[in-house]
Amino acid sequence: MMMRCRACNEPIKNPFVSLGSSPLANVYLTQDQLRQKEPFYPLDVYLCDHCFLVQLPEFESPETIFDGYAYFSSFSDSWLTHAGEYVSKMIDRFDIGKKHFVVEIGSNDGYLLQYFAKQGIPVLGIEPALTVAKAAQEKGIPTQTTFFGTPCAEQLSGEGKKADLLLGNNVLAHVPDLNGFVEGLSILLAANGVITMEFPHLLRLMEGIQFDTIYHEHFSYFSFLTVEKLFSNHGLSIFDVEELKTHGGSLRIYARHRLDDTKPVMPSVHELREREVRRGLADVGHYLEFGEKVKAAKRDLLDFLIRAKREGKSIVGYGAPAKGNTLLNYCGIRTDFIDYTVDRNPHKQGRFLPGSHIPIRAPEEIPKTKPHYILILPWNLRDEIVEQMTVIRNWGGKFVIPIPEPGVV
Repeated sequence: MMMRCRACNEPIKNPFVSLGSSPLANVYLTQDQLRQKEPFYPLDVYLCDHCFLVQLPEFESPETIFDGYAYFSSFSDSWLTHAGEYVSKMIDRFDIGKKHFVVEIGSNDGYLLQYFAKQGIPVLGIEPALTVAKAAQEKGIPTQTTFFGTPCAEQLSGEGKKADLLLGNNVLAHVPDLNGFVEGLSILLAANGVITMEFPHLLRLMEGIQFDTIYHEHFSYFSFLTVEKLFSNHGLSIFDVEELKTHGGSLRIYARHRLDDTKPVMPSVHELREREVRRGLADVGHYLEFGEKVKAAKRDLLDFLIRAKREGKSIVGYGAPAKGNTLLNYCGIRTDFIDYTVDRNPHKQGRFLPGSHIPIRAPEEIPKTKPHYILILPWNLRDEIVEQMTVIRNWGGKFVIPIPEPGVV
């Protein structure tokens, strides 16, 4: 069957990168499951040469991917700080107050909406994963457990619930039906409302060789050029854009209804559009170079680990993020290299990473075993992790950042 682009429906001809086969990145295994058959899926990524959307085929449904979802946003201190700063900025810039209505799509455990709620601002979270939605509800954050799209937007709009601020952080990539999702944004947004969306920037992914941010839960990878076209097709105009440091480099776009003339288009929009063109993001040939860079990054990491083990060094991991599972499975790294990994999330502790079957323990395990190296799997949180784990200096331990090339901290 010919694959068609999920944004523009044109036939797709070009491969972007192949990362072999991998299990679902957020399915953490119990001891009993280690003895059972574990499904692996092709992790092959493609490029649309019409709208330049980089995308994965839909091998598994979102319902399966988010069943028993174990990612809780509140376990990252730096991410909570990021959320709190965002809330303060939106309140100040758009004068969001108690008469307004804020809706977050992919609201997780209420990590962000809690800051609006503390100001007495009405909020609603939309979160399909029951595990994290329950945690949000226990915090007193109204949360609707469903997948967002046109039907959900029409239901809320029909109830008179139009969003003055409609946001989604790291959710756009998780959506297989992009057009239904963005159409839903247009339906739910109040006449003079604002949409903000944050997502990893494809430009940073490519320049930083951040191939580990690719996994089956992420269906799409966006440049500004692509996302601007997508929103425009549904009557939405992007009037501002910010470049963020989160997740190795992200964009925060600001969108409004096309007919809303109260928010002029900022120079940042034109500047980023032109810069992406200069960097090659409108040139198919530029994308086709990425695969060889990924292969080189894999060889570099394996060279480092092999040398370390031959020197008798012990290595453990820090974190059990989805991106780490892509890295480990693509590079073929198992317990022959990594003794165990640790994570602050108690929902992951005592389980095993998918594919690699590396055990997940609590961070308190590290001072007990005193490893020579700690491989930071969520490298985007490196500063937070290094600060939390200063204890490793007591025995001369060092941190390792895996990509774009192994670096010792």
